[in-house]
Amino acid sequence: MNNTTKTHYRKAFNSPYLSSADITEPTNLTVKHVRLEPDKSKRTKDKFNTVYFEESHIREGEPLKPMILNAHNSKVMKLIGNSAFIDDWNNLAITVYVDQNVRFGRDTVEGLRISPAQPKTRHELQQGTAQWDNAVVAYKRDGNLEAVRARVDVSMESEVLIKKAANVS
Repeated sequence: MNNTTKTHYRKAFNSPYLSSADITEPTNLTVKHVRLEPDKSKRTKDKFNTVYFEESHIREGEPLKPMILNAHNSKVMKLIGNSAFIDDWNNLAITVYVDQNVRFGRDTVEGLRISPAQPKTRHELQQGTAQWDNAVVAYKRDGNLEAVRARVDVSMESEVLIKKAANVS
């Protein structure tokens, strides 16, 4: 059994946030949006920068949770997004990985990190996402999908569906 099929002991603690127990290998994700919001675990009354993703699942049958951005990861997002404002971090492609040597108080723990290098791989445009809706708007505006294709791969089937949606609305 390899690490991608084993169950991490922290899975039993059912956090509302993405954790090192959820990431089995560096994972490319697309930022949907980042919000400053109260702690959903109800452990504190603090507010956190919380990133939500375009992808709905981390693996087959396993929903993708939002991720709290600690100070380190917020600085990396600032670097990648070329902006200190969380509102400017939408649609960023990032790679999330587990660092085994994160300092937490006096302890060294495993924690999530965002790679400062953006992933080189592109992803397929997915129906039902904000990016899909933006593609329909772009098609209505431009009459083509060139601006969309500059960011993501668009299958022939998706192109047909986008054109239909653009003409119906």
